[in-house]
Amino acid sequence: MPIQATIYIGAIVAAGLASLAHGIWIWDPQDPVRFLTYCAIALVASGMKVALPGVTGTMSMSFLFVLIGVSELGLPRTLVMGCLGMLVQCVFQAKSKPRPVQVVFSVASIACSIEACYQVYRLVAQTGSLEAPLKLLFAAAAFFLTNTLSVAMVIALTEAKNPWTIWRESYFWTFPNYLVGATIAWAVAAVSRSLGWQTSLMVLPVLYFVYRSHSLYIHRLENEKQQAEGQRIHAEEVAKLHRRTIETLALAIEAKDQTTHDHLERVEIYAIEVAKELKLDESQMEALRAAALLHDVGKIAVPEYIISKPGRLTPEEFEKMKTHTVVGGELVERIRFPYPVAPIVRSHHEKWDGTGYPDGLVGEKIPIGARILSAVDCLDALATDRQYRRAMPLHEAIKVVQKEAGKAFDPAVVEILARRYVELEQMAKSANSMDKTKLSTDLKIARGEAPAAGFQATPGSANNDLVNFHNSIAGAEKRAHALAGLMGAMGKCADREQILQSLRESLNGLVPYDVMALYLRHGERLLPEGLDGEDYRLFASLEIPLGMGLSGWVAENRKSIINGNPSVEPGYLNDPSKFSMLGSALAVPLEHRDSVVGVLSLYRKDRDAFHPQELSSLLSFSGTLAQALDLTAEHAGELRHA
Repeated sequence: MPIQATIYIGAIVAAGLASLAHGIWIWDPQDPVRFLTYCAIALVASGMKVALPGVTGTMSMSFLFVLIGVSELGLPRTLVMGCLGMLVQCVFQAKSKPRPVQVVFSVASIACSIEACYQVYRLVAQTGSLEAPLKLLFAAAAFFLTNTLSVAMVIALTEAKNPWTIWRESYFWTFPNYLVGATIAWAVAAVSRSLGWQTSLMVLPVLYFVYRSHSLYIHRLENEKQQAEGQRIHAEEVAKLHRRTIETLALAIEAKDQTTHDHLERVEIYAIEVAKELKLDESQMEALRAAALLHDVGKIAVPEYIISKPGRLTPEEFEKMKTHTVVGGELVERIRFPYPVAPIVRSHHEKWDGTGYPDGLVGEKIPIGARILSAVDCLDALATDRQYRRAMPLHEAIKVVQKEAGKAFDPAVVEILARRYVELEQMAKSANSMDKTKLSTDLKIARGEAPAAGFQATPGSANNDLVNFHNSIAGAEKRAHALAGLMGAMGKCADREQILQSLRESLNGLVPYDVMALYLRHGERLLPEGLDGEDYRLFASLEIPLGMGLSGWVAENRKSIINGNPSVEPGYLNDPSKFSMLGSALAVPLEHRDSVVGVLSLYRKDRDAFHPQELSSLLSFSGTLAQALDLTAEHAGELRHA
C-alpha cells in the first residue's frame, strides 16, 4: 500500500475511533426501547445495499436512519447505530470477504461522517432562522460529502486514480437520494412528535420502495454501461477490421510493386505527423492514415511490365500509369469508408500550380490530405532505390522538394517537412506499426504439372540449352536465306492469294510446321484466310473472338506465344471430330499502322517443338507480312481496320 494511503487511512481510523469513543462516553441511557427498535430497523436497512458503478463499494439505506438519529436520538446513539449498520453492510452477503483494514476504515469513516452531519445540524439549528426540513437538508449534504469524499480519496490513493473522477462518476449521482432521505427523516420526526415514535415504523414500506427503486436504477445504469462498453468494443473491432483491410490491400499493392513495402509505412508516419502540425480534425486524420496505405492501390490495373520497367516510360506507358489515380479512387470508393479517403487517393498526383493529374486541380482546391501525401510521397520516392535510379541522400531529396514548393507542392506542407525531416525519418526507422508479412510471390512450387496454357516452356536442362545453341548455329545460314527469299517474295505479291501462295512455298523452310494458319482480322473476330499442312481442315471453320483462345489472346494483347496449346483455340477444344496429335503452337501478331491485321499461327505435333530462334525469325518477317496484307486489302477493299 502506498505510504500516502497508509497515512490517510490511519488518520481517518484515529478520528473515527475517537468520535465513537466520545459518543459512548457521553451515552444517554434514556428510552432504550426506541433506540433498539430504530437500531434493528437500521441493521435491516444496512442489508439493503446496492453496488456502486466503477468501484467495489456499496451503498445501503442505513443513511436514512443516520438522519433520523441526528434529529431524534442525539449523537451518541446515532454513532452506535450508524457504526453497527456499516459493520453489517461490510460483511452481510459481501461478494468478496473484506480485509480487516477495510472494515475498520469503513466503520471509522462513517463515524466521522456522522460527527460532521450532527455538528452541521446543530450549527444550523443554533441560527434559529431555518425550519426543520432545511436543517436536515444541510445535515444530509454534510453527511454525503464527508462520507463519499473520504471513500473516493482512499480508493484513489490505493489504486492510483484521480479522486475527483472517482467521486464524480461513482458517488456524485447519489446525492439526490440523500436529499430524499432528509425529507423522509423530517416526516418521520414530525409523525413521531405528533402521534408517537411507534408510528414511525410505517417508514419500513417507504424504505423498501426507495431500496427497490434505487436497485432498479443501478441495474439500468449497469446495463447501459455494459451496452456502451459493448458498443465501444464493437467500434474498436470494426476499426481494427478496417485497418486489417487497408493493410491487406497494401500488401496486394506490394505484390504488384515490390518498391512499396516500406514506402507505405514511412509515408504514413510522415503524413500523419505533418497533419498534426496542420491541426487536421480526427476525420481528416483517419482519412489520411488510410490513404497513405492505399494511395497506390490503383496500380493493380497497370500492367506489371510498366510498373517494373527499368527505364523511362514511353508517353503511352505513362498515360497508362496515370490511370492508377482514377482506378485507385474508384476502388477505395467501393469500401465506403466513414471518412473521405477516395478524394485523397484520386488527387495525390495533383500539383499546387494545376499541372498535375488527373483533374488539374489548383492550390487549396486539392484536398489537404492529397497535398500532404503528394509532398511526402515524392520525398520518400526520391530517397528510395527504384528500378530506374539510385536513391538520393535524404538531405538532397528534401532540397528537391523545397524547389517545388509553390509549384508542385503546398508551401505549408514543404515547410514542415524541411523543418522536421530528420526527426520524421528517425520515427519511421524506429516504428514497427505495420505487419511486415510479405506475400509469397517469389515462392517456387515444385509440385504440379504445368497446363498447356500457351506460354513458353522453360528448358529442362543445360543439355537442352546446348542442343538449342548448336541447332541455332547450324540453322542460322538456312534461316537467313529463307527469310531473305520470303521477304523478297512478299514485296512482289500483288494480291492476297499470291501472299498466301508464297507462305505455303517458303515459310516451311524458315520455320518448319505441320499446320500453318493465317488468321485475318474482321472486326472483333479472327477468320482463317490461309491454311496449309496435313491437318489444316481442323482450323478451316474456326471463328476466333479477340481475346479468346491462343490466337485471340495474341491479337488482343499484341504479344507472341511460343509452345502454346493448339487445342485452346475456340471451336477446336470441345469438338471430338477435330482430334489430332498437334502438341504445340507458335503465334505472332501481324501489326501495321498501329493496328493488328491478323495473326500468323504455326502448329506442330510435338510438345515444346518451337525454339526462340524460330520466334525471332517470325517476328523479323511479321511486319513485312502485315504490311503486304494491309496494302493488298486496301486495293481489294476486303478488310476492315480495327
